[in-house]
Amino acid sequence: MKTKSVQMSESYLIGALLAVAGGFLDSYTYILRGHVFANAQTGNIVLLAIKLSEWDFNGVVFYFIPIVAFVAGVLVAEFTRKKIIMKTKLHWRQIIIFLELIIILLVAYIPNGPMNSIVNVLVAFVSSLQVQCFRKVNGNICATTMCTGNLRSASEGLYRFIEFKDKSALNKSIIYFGIILFFILGAIIGSVTSNIYGVSSALFCCLLLLIVFFLMFKEDYTHSGCE
Repeated sequence: MKTKSVQMSESYLIGALLAVAGGFLDSYTYILRGHVFANAQTGNIVLLAIKLSEWDFNGVVFYFIPIVAFVAGVLVAEFTRKKIIMKTKLHWRQIIIFLELIIILLVAYIPNGPMNSIVNVLVAFVSSLQVQCFRKVNGNICATTMCTGNLRSASEGLYRFIEFKDKSALNKSIIYFGIILFFILGAIIGSVTSNIYGVSSALFCCLLLLIVFFLMFKEDYTHSGCE
């Protein structure tokens, strides 16, 4: 067992909080914003292809816009990382978190109805910012806005432990399964709060992002793990 130091932005605590936020937003957009999973774009790409095969160009545009928003989010995240140099204590990832917070705060005050498509575009943009900027948990490649890759990595680690008694693989598997569970927790909270508080329940996500923002003033994070 060794003690390691990683950037706070790559800590398990930050990963867990962002996974809760990711699960929350998926649940929120599905329940309140037109039964859309705005975090991941695979479904939108498939639906775009279906609409294209049906020559439904309005449908093509409908699903193309959040895909473009996702791409735009990646570009903004990379621009922020490469170009913005600020003489403050803010880490560039804190700038991204603050931008996410402002956007979700706006979402919380957009009424349910015709503007849901705009909300889904905004959430897709936020998701792409997050998935681009927060890609590691305790040194492991990990996503906080979707679960497929995490589930694959968790399963692979579990296999390596069963087959080769690799304790480091088990440790990684536990990390991935934990992030998935936090994502599920976020989806549960999103479901409950969405049904009680409606669109303003997005303020809960703002609270999570605010906590992450302030936690990141601590530059390093120490954790124990198996080698």
